[in-house]
Amino acid sequence: MHKAGFVNIVGNPNVGKSTLMNSLVGERISIITSKAQTTRHRIMGIVNTEDMQIVYSDTPGVLSPNYKLQESMLNFSRSALVDADILLYVTDVVEKPTKNQDFLNRVAEQTVPVLLLINKIDLLKDQKELERLVEEWHGLLPNAEIIPVSAQYKFNLDYLLKRIQELLPDSPPFFEKDSLTDKPARFFVTEIVREKILQIYDKEIPYAVEVAVEQFKEDDMHIHIMVVIYVERDSQKGIIIGKGGKALKKVGTLARKDIEAFFQKKVYLELYVKVEKDWRNKESKLKSFGYQFD
Repeated sequence: MHKAGFVNIVGNPNVGKSTLMNSLVGERISIITSKAQTTRHRIMGIVNTEDMQIVYSDTPGVLSPNYKLQESMLNFSRSALVDADILLYVTDVVEKPTKNQDFLNRVAEQTVPVLLLINKIDLLKDQKELERLVEEWHGLLPNAEIIPVSAQYKFNLDYLLKRIQELLPDSPPFFEKDSLTDKPARFFVTEIVREKILQIYDKEIPYAVEVAVEQFKEDDMHIHIMVVIYVERDSQKGIIIGKGGKALKKVGTLARKDIEAFFQKKVYLELYVKVEKDWRNKESKLKSFGYQFD
């Protein structure tokens, strides 16, 4: 029999969901930064063997929405509860277990197997701290199997993968066997550019930015890409560009290197900055960026 299923990764911001996803898939599918709310979409990474297909989903960190963009991000997280065959609820050794109790209650109601992953255990001082956390989480999610891990250092991920494979239902594959993700090439270009913005700029700037690919022309040797960086205010546009265009040039240089590594081709990357006032609260604009609403 062939096994296949959706293994959906959920949890609060900054607990290491994207690092875990990339480690399990074995490819750099999700961008990773130290900033909260780095992941905005639901991103699938697909692992294939001859008799198995595991479809992992990385999701945005669970939060209380303050604007339309965050409403869509929460919808992506909630949708991962609906179609999961196995649910990976990721926490870490830092956050309070009762954070976002409403979402936790939804996880507790799940009938599919829930693997509760306590991430970043390399930060703990001793075994007693871990035992206390395990006991506390067992009280909150009594039906979950608790697995301590370190996604960054790949500790206990072999055991986690073994449990996923054991719990995976019998099913034909959902995607072609050579598929790595459900996202088109353009999506990864926007994510790489956005990752560089998250890394380079401080405060509100990264959260006021959206990235869209306007042109993607590819031949056997090269890719010519034109990208628009949207901001909400003229002052933000000036910060993104920087004095003499230096800041934008730095974004372009760093992004181009990663895009070339991703596609294994020479890349010509053009970046432009446009002001789209209050885009985070415009549902029509958000839908054009690929966000979803109920």
